[in-house]
Amino acid sequence: MNPLGNFTTPSGWWNPLVWVVAFILIFIASYILWRSGERAYKKGTMQVETFLSGNVPSSSPREMHVGGGNLYWGFVTSLAGYYRFLRKIHNGIINDYVGWYIGILAIILIIYFLWGGA
Repeated sequence: MNPLGNFTTPSGWWNPLVWVVAFILIFIASYILWRSGERAYKKGTMQVETFLSGNVPSSSPREMHVGGGNLYWGFVTSLAGYYRFLRKIHNGIINDYVGWYIGILAIILIIYFLWGGA
């Protein structure tokens, strides 16, 4: 078998030279894109600061926080009953959420395999 020829697998064929050429072309395209970037960029200047519509950023993160309360007001208001229920069962412990995820996934898989799944 030719080491650089086509390899036949159960799902088709592939050729390592095609992949090498593809990676080289992707690298060249990425390099050209990178080189066409802004040359006036300077680290350690105001260019690295967050742009806040021309406002000077505050040193306090609390003053810079933008809440989502007004943005999602209609959505939260229309689903207020659902969110009240979620707040009651929400405890913030990731182990509980992973446990629920695994438990529900197990139930779904059991139902799937009992009713003629794969």
